[in-house]
Amino acid sequence: MLKVEIRRPNLEDTKELHLFFKTVITDTFMKEGLADRQKDIKDEIEAKEKYLASDFESNGDHRYFLIALDGDKIIGSIEFGPASDLICNCTNNAFKGLIEVGTVFVHPDFQRMGVGNLLLNAMYITMKKKGIEVFCLDSGYTRAQKIWIKKFGEPTYLLKDYWGTGNDHMIWRIKVSELSGDLG
Repeated sequence: MLKVEIRRPNLEDTKELHLFFKTVITDTFMKEGLADRQKDIKDEIEAKEKYLASDFESNGDHRYFLIALDGDKIIGSIEFGPASDLICNCTNNAFKGLIEVGTVFVHPDFQRMGVGNLLLNAMYITMKKKGIEVFCLDSGYTRAQKIWIKKFGEPTYLLKDYWGTGNDHMIWRIKVSELSGDLG
């Protein structure tokens, strides 16, 4: 049985987290049929590495990460920070100033085991403690979009064919108080 520990990352986790980001992002692009988009994969990995560095540099004030571990192996991550330029631009700045939950990754060997839900619940509790009442979340990955629709309902913004024909982008605005039933 899986025994998951959720905690803040520390500097000693950096190398393993960088490898974790590479593994999960590469796997996601492959499963989405986008394995040939090597520059996009590289850019996505670098963005997550910068977010992690921002967490360490600001001691969690600018970006705030949590990681999930099985023993000493990192199997999941989640973070929040300022809404991305993509979200702000696509919402005509309606979501500017909101916190964005992102980097919700689960290692391919541990997907569909509840790790993502554990990370989300831990993040809801953290946001509640920090007085964050509303957050946003976005996704251009079709597999993730199905999970988010099941969890949060239809997106607040649906950008048809944003990434090309049949590849939409979705953005949700979520009230933490409406998730209280998920906390536990």
